[in-house]
Amino acid sequence: MEKVHIGLIGCGSISDSHLQAYAANPQVKLVAVCDLNPERARQTASKYEIPGIYDDYKELLADPNVHAVSICTWNNSHAEISIAALHAGKHVLCEKPLCKTVDEALAVQQAVEETGRILQVGYVRRHAANIEVLKRFIDAGDLGELYYAKASLIRRLGNPGGWFADSERSGGGPLIDIGVHVIDLCWYLMGKPKVVSVSGNTYHKLGNRSNVENYAYYQAADFDPSVNTVEDMANALIRFENGASLAVDVSFSLHARKESAQVAVFGERGGAEIEPALAIATERHNTILNVDPQLTTPGFDFVDSFKREINHFVQLCQGEAENLCPVEDGVEMIRILNAIYQSAAEGREIRLD
Repeated sequence: MEKVHIGLIGCGSISDSHLQAYAANPQVKLVAVCDLNPERARQTASKYEIPGIYDDYKELLADPNVHAVSICTWNNSHAEISIAALHAGKHVLCEKPLCKTVDEALAVQQAVEETGRILQVGYVRRHAANIEVLKRFIDAGDLGELYYAKASLIRRLGNPGGWFADSERSGGGPLIDIGVHVIDLCWYLMGKPKVVSVSGNTYHKLGNRSNVENYAYYQAADFDPSVNTVEDMANALIRFENGASLAVDVSFSLHARKESAQVAVFGERGGAEIEPALAIATERHNTILNVDPQLTTPGFDFVDSFKREINHFVQLCQGEAENLCPVEDGVEMIRILNAIYQSAAEGREIRLD
């Protein structure tokens, strides 16, 4: 089978996760990279031995040697580049979130429908090994109908700065950056029920806490502590048409004693903790059981999950799989995120039905 020729657009921090996974896939040939910063594009190309180097994504898309692209740019350019790539005949893996606004999301969906090309949204947590295992339990009915989920990703000093902290480019802070992962994951595991309303809050209290000393944290490639126009923390309650609900809270900056990741779903016949590690609770013979699946990695493995995500995209490009993260799911997630921000801004519940 012919190898899939990949071009990558945007050589920021997340691009390495894509490129490492592509480089490990024998069905892939990395042929082009693009970045607004020509030197960064050259450095990336040198590191991965990629022949094509561009500083204009339109030139990369015009390259007939490129079959498919990973889009790893700022959120405010996702829609524009995705639409251009689809119309250029390329398959697309677009990093989450799909874009910033619902109108943009619908335009991307229209481009997918018009071109017949593949677009996979970068919901990497759907591809995690522990999620694949849990999904088998859920699909077999072992947990029954899932009616409640809760998700919490707390960083106490975790604002990456740079474009992440610039709402014009990012669309928001922890809600749209890390919240999108766990909201999507819970919604996916619950069977993607129709959303009817959201009620949310955002807080701008602590800033990026760049004054803190003696504690290292992740910084974006364009880190600038003087720029911060995004929320520190957000929470929301999402209600679904089938009566189920999802509670979520996420933060970049919070006076918490430690970082934490807690994600769980609950059903009529059982429940499952997903983070920090997969564990199942159920009943048998009038006795509560705690079940610990024996997995090499019971929690979220960042590197392996990206490898699985990229491998899935390559299979899609070769016509060998069903899209696990289609554009329609990306559109729905933007509806939810936008509604949470609207609810927080207006101080009221937002109806989506």
